[in-house]
This record gives sequence, structure tokens and C-alpha cells, in this order.
Amino acid sequence: MLTSFLPLVLVLVVFYFMLIRPQNKKTKQEATMRSNLQIGDEVVTYGGIIGIIVSIKDDTLVIETGNERSKIRILRKAVESCLTVHEEETSK
Repeated sequence: MLTSFLPLVLVLVVFYFMLIRPQNKKTKQEATMRSNLQIGDEVVTYGGIIGIIVSIKDDTLVIETGNERSKIRILRKAVESCLTVHEEETSK
């Protein structure tokens, strides 16, 4: 009886370590990155817009983009990545 469940358990363990755990780690890193955003950081949105943060309020950011310095209000969760490297990140 136990031997019939062993392959299923092994598949679940492999599934956890290959898919679930890396996704949870990535989600946690993204949340940390978004919570550490500061005014002056250069960010990229999921829509491909690149801009510099000029204002931060709760769950929204105002970014400045383009030669004419257009300002766009976006949600914090729309930020895909931060291009600015902070000193505390480089010391780790």
C-alpha cells in the first residue's frame, strides 16, 4: 500500500521544489523591491514605460518620463523592475 503512494509523494516533492518554491521566492523579492522604492529611482512598468519616481503615495507612484518630462500616475504593483541600484543592495 505504501509503495503505491511513493511515486505520488515524489512527484509532489519535485513539483514543490521545481515550481512552487521558486515562484514564492520571486514573489517575495518583487514585494521587497516594490516596498523599497524611493523618489529618484528609475523604474520599468509592466507596460514597458521607463520613468523616474517623483512622488510616492500609499499604493500609487508618479513617474516622470520622456524628454518633455510627462508625469504619469501608476499603481505600485505595475512596477516590474527598478533600474536604480541602492548602496545597501551592493553591500550584500
